[in-house]
Amino acid sequence: MKASAKTQIIGHSQATQFLRDLIQTLAASSSTALVTGESGTGKELVAQALHAQGPRASGPFVPINCGAIPRELIESELFGHRKGTFTGAVADRLGRFELAHGGTLFLDEIGDLPMDMQVKLLRVLQERCILPVGASREVPVDVRVIAATHKNLEAEVAAGRFREDLYYRINVLPITTTALRERPDDIAALLQFYAEKHTLPGNRALKFAPDMLQMLQAYPWPGNVRELSNLVDRFSTLFPSQTLQVHTVPACMMPSGLAALQAQRLSQMPTPALPQTLFSPATAPQAAVALGEPSWTPAATVASDSPWGDSDPLSHLLASSDTAAPASSVPRPAFAPMPLSASNDEMSAVEEVILLAQGIQTLPPDGISLKQHLIDIERNLIEQALSRTQGNVSQTARLLQLQRTTLIEKINKYELRAFG
Repeated sequence: MKASAKTQIIGHSQATQFLRDLIQTLAASSSTALVTGESGTGKELVAQALHAQGPRASGPFVPINCGAIPRELIESELFGHRKGTFTGAVADRLGRFELAHGGTLFLDEIGDLPMDMQVKLLRVLQERCILPVGASREVPVDVRVIAATHKNLEAEVAAGRFREDLYYRINVLPITTTALRERPDDIAALLQFYAEKHTLPGNRALKFAPDMLQMLQAYPWPGNVRELSNLVDRFSTLFPSQTLQVHTVPACMMPSGLAALQAQRLSQMPTPALPQTLFSPATAPQAAVALGEPSWTPAATVASDSPWGDSDPLSHLLASSDTAAPASSVPRPAFAPMPLSASNDEMSAVEEVILLAQGIQTLPPDGISLKQHLIDIERNLIEQALSRTQGNVSQTARLLQLQRTTLIEKINKYELRAFG
């Protein structure tokens, strides 16, 4: 069920509560109102609420954006025209004033109205009569006018771009909407409202973890509520039914300002300690960072999961290469320095066997492209995961512990085959 205009004004901040109280007071009047505020702060919602809570609620609510109508058509749009007045006028047409008779006319972005139309609008507001284009007689109208603009009309008057007499004529009941950055207490309620509004069929509403909510409350929202609504719509499509955390959303899916906040917060998070491993090559941390996934498991896990059980064929090599260490001690990392008693040939042979057992090639004499090698490893792991899940992207993403969107990007990058 669609929410009413009254319930559309979401939030619990002091500024929002004051706005709701002011609307309730001004709704009883039929005087002209002027709603000012930044783009995206809900000026049309305020106009709808004034109409819905006032005595004209049973009449029509007719909006028109003064900045979106071509200059040569604005008079016809507002006042209507008679048949044959100009090319294309094949019949009489009612203007917005007549369509709003008995109700409310909302003039959005009135600051963009051309000067010649400002004169005609002023006369209509004073006389409560309109003259359709091509007509010889005026038509009386009973309309409450609510105007809105994101511009500073006093500055526009000083600059000569807006008539001073019209400004005072429309500014009878002034209302100002507050920017979202000045009322962060409303963000949680707005996120919940739009998450429910943009939920895809068959899914649960998107949720926001405490760290994500704090980041969104710290963001200045230059596009205000409109930007918030669009962002929640995007997240609801990309991450249906999920609970978003700071690290969940890729930076490319967020506004640049929000992505900068994300990077800052991620940099402040403590880096978890890496576990000890049986074989921990010096390049493993870099490889794990490049792949975005852990590239080793704890030593205890390796020992218990070994396909050879307790008789690992490499154990005798480690034992023979380090006689000083008892068999029950913690295994020495494969790339730790060999004891001085071991010969260079023995040391090279042991390390090469260990590398081959781990699926890691030895470094050729002329070197290797580490970047390309890591790309090949990543592509091979994704191919294996896709094969194991028979090409199911969602199951593959879970298997690789990747976000689904991240996996899709990599599948497209490597031109792999998937099945949804």
